[in-house]
Amino acid sequence: MKIRHARIRGTVVIGTAAGLMATTLIATAGANASTGAPAGPAGPTPQADQAKVARSLAGTLGTRTAGAYIDRATRKLVVTVTDAGAAQSVRAAGAEPKTVARSGADLKKVMAALKRDATVPGTAWAVDPAANQVVLSLDSSVKGKSLSKVKAAAAKQGAAIRTKKVAGTFRPFTAGGEAIYTGGGRCSLGFNVKKGSEYYFLTAGHCTEIGATWYADSGSSQKLGDTAGSSFPDNDFGLVKYSSTPTDTQGTVSLYGDTQDITGAAEATVGQTVQRSGSTTQVHDGQVTALDQTVNYAEGTVNGLIETTVCAEPGDSGGPLFDGSDAIGLTSGGSGNCSSGGTTFFQPATEALSYFGASVY
Repeated sequence: MKIRHARIRGTVVIGTAAGLMATTLIATAGANASTGAPAGPAGPTPQADQAKVARSLAGTLGTRTAGAYIDRATRKLVVTVTDAGAAQSVRAAGAEPKTVARSGADLKKVMAALKRDATVPGTAWAVDPAANQVVLSLDSSVKGKSLSKVKAAAAKQGAAIRTKKVAGTFRPFTAGGEAIYTGGGRCSLGFNVKKGSEYYFLTAGHCTEIGATWYADSGSSQKLGDTAGSSFPDNDFGLVKYSSTPTDTQGTVSLYGDTQDITGAAEATVGQTVQRSGSTTQVHDGQVTALDQTVNYAEGTVNGLIETTVCAEPGDSGGPLFDGSDAIGLTSGGSGNCSSGGTTFFQPATEALSYFGASVY
């Protein structure tokens, strides 16, 4: 995927994974904010191959698996199974099987019960494949009657649920930071995409819900384009069509010290190491901790998100999550910040691309 460099009124507007910045120079100051080491270009990673194997086995095994993950100690792909035949298939694919008591169908029933009985703002849940449980997260806003309701719902599921308290509150990361601007706020640009011969960019749906026209500056003098599609809540992705065809489609994602070209999109795997770039906090990395996450924001429930340990702050919304040259997700929201850490949720990029019929370039 090539990030757009378009010349507008004599100024080079550089569309990066960290947002769209009006400037005359590509930003090069800084480094990987989470490690202190310069972030260099990277192609497809070994994790991308493991993710493909995990997706293939998920399709083959169906409910005979309750998920897969990359073991942090060995960096090997582990796939949960419920019978010997499934274990044999996993070994044949080059992964390690792990026999568990609860099937994928069992854990889906648990999550369906939570949706029915515990849908209150400040809660979130997803499967932890390594523990063979559903993790129910509660932020600091879940109190009183809401807390009692959620605890009662969790108790009905016994050992199939593990409850976790999270500091702060779950919220979409909307306001703040130098990024792409609309009348209702500001966010970060995610990935540039194409539909046929037309050029667009992806960002968060809770961003495109608040504005129809997007600019490269807070003064609204440098128009980028108009919202062409939006889905929030339930999903959290939006599409903006550029007002004019880019004059130069050569471009890269800024890593604040280096650059990274994005050439494709892939789904995430639990245990995968990923990077996020955002206009407020620049580049940070961390691990994928859950897939198919349901998050109950005060603004509405969003399903199918990626949960990670990568920090983010207001203004990073819509910015990209990636692994090497693969687009993984768009920043949705979470809790905490990049000083104390926290939990961050991402809309899968593959789902957004499929929904809009678009592709990275």
